[in-house]
Amino acid sequence: MAGTPIRRGSLPTRMADAIGDFSVATPARFALLVFAGLTALFAVLFSLPPATSSGHAAPLVDAIFTAVSVICVTGLSTVDMATFWSPLGHVFIFVGVEIGGIGVLTLASILGLIISRKLGLRQKLLAAGDANPLNLRKGLRVDAQALQLGDTGGLIVTVAVSVLVIELAAAVLLFPRMLLAGDDPWTAGWQSVYTAAMAFTNTGFLPSSAGLGPYAHDAWFLIVLMIAVGFGAIGFPVIHTLSRNPWHPRRWSLHVKLTIATFLLLLAGGALALLLLQWDGAQRGLDPGQRILQSFFQSSMARSGGFSTVDVGHLDGASLFVTDMLMFVGGGSASTAGGIKVTTLAILFLGAFAEARGVDDMESFRRRIPSDVMRLAVSVVLWGATTVAAATITLLVMTRAPLDDVLFDVISAFATCGLSTGFTASASEPAQYVLAATMFLGRIGTVTLAAALAASTRRQLFRRPEERPIVG
Repeated sequence: MAGTPIRRGSLPTRMADAIGDFSVATPARFALLVFAGLTALFAVLFSLPPATSSGHAAPLVDAIFTAVSVICVTGLSTVDMATFWSPLGHVFIFVGVEIGGIGVLTLASILGLIISRKLGLRQKLLAAGDANPLNLRKGLRVDAQALQLGDTGGLIVTVAVSVLVIELAAAVLLFPRMLLAGDDPWTAGWQSVYTAAMAFTNTGFLPSSAGLGPYAHDAWFLIVLMIAVGFGAIGFPVIHTLSRNPWHPRRWSLHVKLTIATFLLLLAGGALALLLLQWDGAQRGLDPGQRILQSFFQSSMARSGGFSTVDVGHLDGASLFVTDMLMFVGGGSASTAGGIKVTTLAILFLGAFAEARGVDDMESFRRRIPSDVMRLAVSVVLWGATTVAAATITLLVMTRAPLDDVLFDVISAFATCGLSTGFTASASEPAQYVLAATMFLGRIGTVTLAAALAASTRRQLFRRPEERPIVG
């Protein structure tokens, strides 16, 4: 008797299922493939002749570098972004930074939510992994501090709403200033929307070749940029919590408290350091109010914003080094900012304080922090420092450029900041490829990269004898 024939799904269905299974089984590697695929796609788009203002195909290195910078929301460029690309090219840039800024995995979940009006387990796993890198390595962590599976849908809605509301609000506030600067309503409208998107995504591209020159001392314009950059850099989990409990700090998670406290300390500390270092330098001749404004603006933009009212290449070595440190730290976790993240720095200091007091547990805001978080923080810093060191040494050998300039642009690339001393645009093509690789490694995250390189997490069934080496 003939058996009942087995019905097989169509080829597109089987391919979709295979991709879905791979994304859930190894989300870190899936993230790498998605970012690489998007970078390749936008490199092709930027290579199209209509994407350039000249009507000729862009050189390969410029197309690839711009694609990486856009998807990784870095802001570094090898060309004059305002004049080299056509209106179509700027549309590609705008769409690319929105995709890269909010996270391609979160974007995929948003689209799935819009289409199906509900989130399946697969979409929740992807979005949770995008919001908390710990989930990529160990699966979902259901505790008081981690993003819980049931909160993922709310987080995704927060991401979508915050992108629309904050960018629209910033554009509305910037629009009248651009009108006063002499732009016609259509140009002012497009440039205000474009600039607002570049601020919230912490990219730093500007649609005008004049840059921030016309607004270098405009307090309204600069403060709006700082607020938009700050919202993008603080992280979507923090925005999600503040949207629910804005006036009840006791209900905030430890992650939110640590992020806000460290974020504000670095902002104020960086501004104070830059104010003192540039008092008789870049800020000479400014009134006290402008000195304070410029110091806070530089401190804010160094954390991943990428905008600048001064020529970075003319700053003294001390100011460059302070900016290096601020860029390396970056913004909050699950944000549009880069760097090792402010909570990583906070965990390292809390561990050092606990060791100095001779206590076993790290504590903050009446909560105990598990030891595996410290190990992860150390891993993130070591991976970041190794990436920066390797790229810097490689570029020094290739270009023989000054260390200050090379190190600054490498950290800016790794931390997806976008500030530059001018080294990136003047570097050779091989050097620009090295910087592009550094941007890619910085954006995908050291935790995601480490998790992707490990095929699986092994459980060790034995423990070796303990012995203490001498440290310090």
